Amino acid sequence: MSEKQDSGKDKSKSKVNCPPDKIIYDANMGARICLETGEVIEEQVIGDEAEWRAYTPDEKARRTRVGGPLSLSKPNMGVDVYIGSFHEGSGKKIRGLSRRIDMLRLQRSYRMGRTLSSLEKNINQALKILDELSTHMELSNKVREEASKMYRDATQKGLTRGRSIESVVAATLYAACRKLRIPCTIDEIAKHLSIKDNDVKREIARCYRLLVRDLEVDIPVIEPELFVNRIVSALGLPDYVTVEAIKILREARGKGTTAGKDPSGLAAAAVYLAALKHGLRRTQKEVAHVAGVTEVTVRNRYKEIAGEAASKLS
Repeated sequence: MSEKQDSGKDKSKSKVNCPPDKIIYDANMGARICLETGEVIEEQVIGDEAEWRAYTPDEKARRTRVGGPLSLSKPNMGVDVYIGSFHEGSGKKIRGLSRRIDMLRLQRSYRMGRTLSSLEKNINQALKILDELSTHMELSNKVREEASKMYRDATQKGLTRGRSIESVVAATLYAACRKLRIPCTIDEIAKHLSIKDNDVKREIARCYRLLVRDLEVDIPVIEPELFVNRIVSALGLPDYVTVEAIKILREARGKGTTAGKDPSGLAAAAVYLAALKHGLRRTQKEVAHVAGVTEVTVRNRYKEIAGEAASKLS
């Protein structure tokens, strides 16, 4: 065996034995070196690191030369052309009348030359409504991305034809909240819509069922415990009511009382019962209004959960 073959074997052996976390890149030599043995693992490496230094996240954000990530919740996935007015790329103001006229002509030509299809116009309008709803309800970007993906899929399958854009957007937002296990009701979404129709809730529910069926969205069963904290906070009750209400719900689940029931109605009844146990009286009407259910629903769920204790406490 030749000396060249022996050295090749030794080099490959050292490369295997050297831990990955001990290998560093030397920008001056253009090589990867092992910190433990000092051996050169790889030579003539093209470095993919940034040539500038940043010691804080703010410095890194300022010095980066790439745009923001692609986002389904923005028109054109967040990648768009913007022609500024009277400013160069460096931020300097454009001087001279002729150059300003050229800039105005360029802007006008871009607006006239850019034509959007009906599908793109529909998506752009829907994304604006989705952004407004998410902002009013203080929902996270994760919910916006999931709802935007559902709406884009729905338009591709033609599910939005003949239906109100706001109703479909509200349905996708409700489906996204359900999928991500975020407590939310159709009533909460509907009150932020510009449509003040009595049948808007029914239309949102119809669109929601259509999306879940045709898009094959996997909607997990949401636990009523997730609604308890929001109801307790809205009623101004102390934290120990939350603990008591969750305990009541878990006991009811063990008895099979919660099966097939609306989670928000169950949570409202549990909070009402927990408040009564601690001598903090809230009317069923107040609890129902906060939970987004009817007073009859709270009364029925309360009787089912409490049983014999309901007649003693009421």
